[in-house]
Amino acid sequence: MKYTPKLSAVLLLEDGKVFYGKAAGKTGTTAGEICFNTGMTGYQEIFTDPSYYGQITVMTNVHIGNYGVNKEEVESDSIKIAGMVCKSFNEFASRKNSDGSIGDYFEKSNIVAIQGVDTRAIVRYIRDKGAMNAIISSEELDLDKLKEKLRKVPSMSGLELSSKVSTISPYFFGNQNAPHKVAVLDLGVKKNILRSLAERGCYLQVFPMKTSFTEMMKWKPDGFMISNGPGDPSVMKEEIKTIYETINSGIPVFGICLGHQLIALASGIPTFKMHKGHRGINHPVKNLLTGKCEITSQNHGFGVMEQEVNKVKNVEVTHINLNDNTIEGIRLKDRKVFSVQYHPEACPGPYDSRYLFDDFIGMITSSIDSTSKPASKKVLKSQA
Repeated sequence: MKYTPKLSAVLLLEDGKVFYGKAAGKTGTTAGEICFNTGMTGYQEIFTDPSYYGQITVMTNVHIGNYGVNKEEVESDSIKIAGMVCKSFNEFASRKNSDGSIGDYFEKSNIVAIQGVDTRAIVRYIRDKGAMNAIISSEELDLDKLKEKLRKVPSMSGLELSSKVSTISPYFFGNQNAPHKVAVLDLGVKKNILRSLAERGCYLQVFPMKTSFTEMMKWKPDGFMISNGPGDPSVMKEEIKTIYETINSGIPVFGICLGHQLIALASGIPTFKMHKGHRGINHPVKNLLTGKCEITSQNHGFGVMEQEVNKVKNVEVTHINLNDNTIEGIRLKDRKVFSVQYHPEACPGPYDSRYLFDDFIGMITSSIDSTSKPASKKVLKSQA
């Protein structure tokens, strides 16, 4: 890619705060909720994570794009962020096996970004003031005009976004001869969740978010995965009803991120909009069942209300965030159902939490054994 001088660009926050920089990516205007990610690597996985749909992401690592892009390092079929803010936008990839530069990647994907701003100041501002809408433009620098456009951007609170990123049609993933069948309710699923299940002997059918419990049951799955995704879980009334039926089916259920929040809602526990959310690959979480701590990958702006969990007798808190004590995991005491707020599949991030997929497989195996063994004994007795 040939270097060309950059246009001026502006980042305007909902409360009127302004940051000036240079254009990056596609020349244009974009808006959404501004948030920040503290990860030091994995920018392509972050950009393609469906949970970021509708958000402008501030990258705290200084250099973005320095190792280019690679088609194998995506978590969905396209970039999902609404826009990007960074200090240094490196358009010349230094990695031998990169498929191209981040500049070309953003241009082809029509992603507007701003570079050359003080990202530390922006992060400190969001951390203090909280998440809010923002607009980036490299084609219009008139603040009054941008403020008018920004006023029309809907708030993330009360916004349903999973329908924008869920699959349109069901599809299969993995080896059809695998020992276990898992139905995945796609609310914005990351590819590495599917890979993590397939690697552990699961054949998956991925269903659109509007699929009913009855329809998924026609496939006779051994377990259910309720995926991650964007938006406010409290407005997803139809999905909450579906998940209520799912967790009461007696079949093992594992929920991640948005799936965790919806399992909580289906269990009578409300959710809330967080002040600034958790996004990064270095968040400490304590497993209350084992006493062990793990470093986790996170991306969420909503959480489960801690004070309401104790009111539901069959729900137990299994994980907490060690930075702010928010709930990071729950399980249903009387059913084979558990969920976590963070991302055990990582990509990017550490592998500390991948044991949760093994726990899910163990739950499926024990569930199959408990239903098959009594039946076989009964047959043997009758034959005797």
